[in-house]
Order: sequence, then structure tokens, then C-alpha cells
Amino acid sequence: MKLTVTFILLVVLLGCGKDSINGMNIPVVPKTDPPASHPTYLALGDSYTIGEAVSQAESFPYQLKANLNQVALTVSAPQIVAVTGWTTGELLAGIKAARLTSKYDFVTLLIGVNNQYRGNSIELYRAEFKELLNTAIAFANGNPAHVFVISIPDWGATPFGAQSGRDVKTIAKEIDDFNAVNKQETLNAGAGYTDITPGSRKAATDVSLVASDGLHPSGKMYKEWADALSPSILKTFK
Repeated sequence: MKLTVTFILLVVLLGCGKDSINGMNIPVVPKTDPPASHPTYLALGDSYTIGEAVSQAESFPYQLKANLNQVALTVSAPQIVAVTGWTTGELLAGIKAARLTSKYDFVTLLIGVNNQYRGNSIELYRAEFKELLNTAIAFANGNPAHVFVISIPDWGATPFGAQSGRDVKTIAKEIDDFNAVNKQETLNAGAGYTDITPGSRKAATDVSLVASDGLHPSGKMYKEWADALSPSILKTFK
């Protein structure tokens, strides 16, 4: 198969500085098409999927790929549709703009922190998350067992959260409320669910889990996410 460069999304979010927990916008990571024999991987999300403030190799999609490669499952470079600061609605629009035509052997979905940060309603989140989940299942050849949702981490546990002027207990409760929705919808659809939120809260006492910007996960925390995801994904290829 000839190598081609994937479409790169460039999206400017209105009021990003005040309306987005994730800060500046980052384009989608380029990808080259793998040999047809290698399992293909689509990662959907926001800055947590891109790996804001860490190297590409330290992001969870690339650490997940590395984990799988170590057990003789050679996965292609992930195709990433994600922009720092995206909400569920913006991810839906970004997927449409990307005009993806391929199907993938598995898909990950992590989205919602900016819905919480902006004060968007749970009802809106549920509706848009369900649409995203159905979209992810369609990309996974209609197989929900090949879609893996990751819970929203708690940004209130970071140094940025502590200095944000917001009540960290309120942040934690709201994050839990959003995660209750994405977990319910994920399990109802028959997709996989990985809860990384408790681990993300260790950042309150372990700064090694936080990137240099004081907000996003470090490569060490992303490794924990990849390690948690790997067993479930391996089962789909047995």
C-alpha cells in the first residue's frame, strides 16, 4: 500500500484561553498508512489523546502501541483525531471535517473534560457522547467490543487545578458525574471501559504524574493508562 499523509485538522476554538481546560489548539497527529496485515488504530479525543506537553512517544496512544508491539501484536501508528480544548461537540465536528473513510481494528475514545470545565450540561454531554460512541463503533467495523472508552481524568488534582480558584471537591464531583454518564452509555453499547480517574487523582501528591505545564499528565501517567488498556485490547485479537 502506498504511504499517504493523513489530513491534518487545524481548528481555532473561540475563546480558547478561558473556555478550554486544555489551553492552545494542537493539530491532529499525522499518520502514514500501515501494511494491511497490521491492526489499525483510531484514537479520538482532545489534549489527553494528543499528549499535550509531552513527546509523541509518551502519549498514551503511542505507549499503547508500544505495549502491544512488545507482546508481538504489531499495531500500526495510531491515526489521531483530536485537538486540544475540544468538547464532545467539537470532536463530532472534527471527525466530520476529517472525512475518514477507513475502518479500524480498534478505536479509543476519551472526551469530556472541556464539557465539564465550560459548565456544559450533563444532558448535552450524554447526547453527544452517545453519538460519538456510535461513530466509534461504526469506525470499528460495527463491533462495539473493539471500542475502548477511557474515563475523564480529574484535572482538579493537578497543580493547575489547585491554583485555579475553583473548588477541587466540586471539580471531582462533576468529573465523577460526567464519568457516570460515559460509563453507563459505554456499557449499554457493549464497548470496553477503562477507569483511569482514581489513578489521575494521585497527581495531588505525586508531581511526577504531571507534565511540565502543571496540568496535563506526564509520560509516566500515560504509561499507566496504556498499561490498563493493553489487556482488554489484546483479548480482541486472540
